[in-house]
Amino acid sequence: MNDKKVVGEKAVEYVKDGMVVGLGTGSTVFHTISKLGKLVEEGLSIKGIPTSKQTEKLAKEVGIPLVMFNEIEQIDLAIDGADEVDDDFNLIKGGGGALLREKIIAKAAKSFIVIADPHKRVNKLGAFPLPVEVVPFGFEMTMKHIQDLGCSPHLRQNNGIPFLTDNGNYIFDCHFPKISQPGELEKNLNLIPGVVENGLFVGMADKVITLNREKTIIINGRV
Repeated sequence: MNDKKVVGEKAVEYVKDGMVVGLGTGSTVFHTISKLGKLVEEGLSIKGIPTSKQTEKLAKEVGIPLVMFNEIEQIDLAIDGADEVDDDFNLIKGGGGALLREKIIAKAAKSFIVIADPHKRVNKLGAFPLPVEVVPFGFEMTMKHIQDLGCSPHLRQNNGIPFLTDNGNYIFDCHFPKISQPGELEKNLNLIPGVVENGLFVGMADKVITLNREKTIIINGRV
């Protein structure tokens, strides 16, 4: 069984005719978008708003009509993956480099569904290095300020040169020993000049779809 395919396709059940849907980025949501493309071909009427150029390309390939923010009043539902999910539904995202657009869309959505294969579930965030998006200007100084918060930041690179996000920014992958207060860390990171956004998504997920050890689908939601 492909865990990512199972949870990715399960999320599609929450998509209804006429919705504006935020389309996430990554290997799990790939299956969501592929399934939605098949349903659109069969008559489902939706509009998608992508979180990355990669997702935009995939959505066009499978036939999902896309819109821009200036064409819509709201996003009804956003579906995206995560690199880590804790017991309070807090997330680390940004392993694929799309964290800023992902957070903009998740915040704008009436409902935000997270799809995650079982090994993404953790008791405490922090085993996965936290991505922090920064502007290139003065990034060396920005790194020092991030480091002062108690982590070891590493500039993400691609073939020996700094990785660039879709927004033309850099990413630091930050290794914290543990993240016991994700809400406080999220705010402190975003107070640093040069930091554009960080990959902590605190209190944003409304539902998390995953599997248990027996490979049964589990859907947890906020009360």
